[in-house]
Amino acid sequence: MELSTILRPECTTCATPGSKKKVLELISDLAAVQYPTLSSQEIFESLLAREKMGSTGIGNGIAIPHGRLTNIEQPVAVLVKCAEPIAFDAIDNQPVDILFALLVPADQCEQHLSTLAAMAEKLNDKAIIKQLRKTQDESELYQVITQ
Repeated sequence: MELSTILRPECTTCATPGSKKKVLELISDLAAVQYPTLSSQEIFESLLAREKMGSTGIGNGIAIPHGRLTNIEQPVAVLVKCAEPIAFDAIDNQPVDILFALLVPADQCEQHLSTLAAMAEKLNDKAIIKQLRKTQDESELYQVITQ
């Protein structure tokens, strides 16, 4: 799957959220604005429910928050680069500055897992992460992640 099919440029942002809760709210708000069938609160609750099962911070300053929603037909992604790393209860106990959030239809478990795996693999590439951290704005951030 081409990343550009699930990640819109408008869902890519550089921000200073300050906390795990605030960044999950930011992700929820960005997705809800771009996809009117989704409510910000519903997205936030889905992401929060997943975080309660265990942090989606995968280490090296990266997190892949994700959730399942009943009222979408295609996966939706949001990319956030934090100006200042935030505490995220990551597996390596390091703060997070790159978050790739994924929202998927509740009935597409197989696609959900394969998309998560593909994203984790891409974010495991040290060269890509280095480029993402060097980006200066949303446009550049989007170009690096979708190339």
